[in-house]
Amino acid sequence: MHAVLIDDHFAAWRAASLEALNRGLAPETIEWRVKTAPESLPESPQTLALFECHEPREVAPSPTRGVQVSKELAALLQDAALFRDPQRWAFLYKVLWRWQHGDRTVASPADADGARLHRMAKSVRRAKHDMIAYVRFRRQTAAAPTPEYIAWYEPAHDVLRWAAEHFSQRMGRSTWMIATPHGAAFWDGDQLHLEQRRALPDEHRGNPEDDAEALWLAYYRSTFNPARLNQAALEQHMPVRFWKGLPEAHLIPTLISAAKSGAQRVAQAGSVGALDGKSIPVEAEFAQPAREPPSSLDRCRRCELWRHATQAVGGSGPGDARIMLIGEQPGDQEDLAGQPFVGPAGQLLDSAIARAGLLRAQLYLTNAVKHFKWEPRGKRRLHKTPGQQEIAACGYWLERELLAVRPAVIVALGATALNALLQRKVSLKDYTGAPFEAAGGWAIATWHPSFALRQQSDASRDKVLDEIGNALMRARRLADELLAPNTQTQRDHPQG
Repeated sequence: MHAVLIDDHFAAWRAASLEALNRGLAPETIEWRVKTAPESLPESPQTLALFECHEPREVAPSPTRGVQVSKELAALLQDAALFRDPQRWAFLYKVLWRWQHGDRTVASPADADGARLHRMAKSVRRAKHDMIAYVRFRRQTAAAPTPEYIAWYEPAHDVLRWAAEHFSQRMGRSTWMIATPHGAAFWDGDQLHLEQRRALPDEHRGNPEDDAEALWLAYYRSTFNPARLNQAALEQHMPVRFWKGLPEAHLIPTLISAAKSGAQRVAQAGSVGALDGKSIPVEAEFAQPAREPPSSLDRCRRCELWRHATQAVGGSGPGDARIMLIGEQPGDQEDLAGQPFVGPAGQLLDSAIARAGLLRAQLYLTNAVKHFKWEPRGKRRLHKTPGQQEIAACGYWLERELLAVRPAVIVALGATALNALLQRKVSLKDYTGAPFEAAGGWAIATWHPSFALRQQSDASRDKVLDEIGNALMRARRLADELLAPNTQTQRDHPQG
């Protein structure tokens, strides 16, 4: 059995491990021992490389050679070296030994040792994040000697050096100290010093009369909104074990208790009502915002789509438009805006309208279904094709729009619009290419602009847009012919 005596940090272990590997010492033949009272932590990985080994004289040491490991394994080893466990150095040497002997699975989470290594590294990374988030510096009194700021923190692992380097890069010339149960870090404005010594939290509480802390507590108290209290989320993102180091922590139980006992119902109304102000007389008839009275479409309950939609989206455009465009249903953006064709498909439609030599302001745009049908996908609302019953239920509103506008030509964008127009299920491909009679007038069928969005290549997308543009161009020419003086009667009596 060989005894390896090292300081309790990664640099010392690394140097000793390289020496042990060069001597061919298997993990089970080494007893790793840590110096009980090291003077200080090394300033860099190159400043200390200690190997003290008690071994038989017949074992001849070989020249020290390096070990090549992957960047991923090197990062895992350095993080896991900060994991607070008496057996960490023996375990890390076992990992390094397996790697050196060609066993690359030791770096995989699927391996037993690899899984343990990943868990250790993950726990250390979490401890690093927590220390950065929950260290609170307090200013000392003017009469106190340096440092200017002090903080007490109890990290789960040996991440003091890492956190100290983080703060040294962000606090400029201000002097500070972070004390922990296992050591302390000092920043004199220029150099970082670390010591391993036991400390007590009461010695590093700082000035209880710190004006900055009082200001912070007043801010925290005044911005707390009991109406938005979620205690479970609070304790998840700011675990209770960290509260003892936070100056605002003693406020939290009181604020939570007040919120649960009634403050949550009134929110901040009490404090707002206590503010000075003046009364402004307002007549009741002018107190309400100006908005259009709700239409019967807003109160439509002909199908169940209204339950999950923001609002009904009716048609938009001049009441005497020559051409009416019918789409499938409102999308996510249309559902929020209350206007048809304002999302990505609407932008492509605007492009096709321009190709056809038309103006959007001249057209009447609507949808066969007036409410947005969708399904959740994470935080997104994804379009879902409406069913035949939902199309039939909204047919009432489409008929009213057709009677009110009486367009010369109707353009059905997609299969759903075509089915709604013909009131039966048909194939879109059977109706593209030539005008046909529908709803007492002429109609043209083409692709919905969203079909272009689903194309994989730019060439396919442009081809679909060209077909939509050509259909709109045919609709424009047909409307011109139908509304010409010598063919005016064709609008009421269309002929093939």
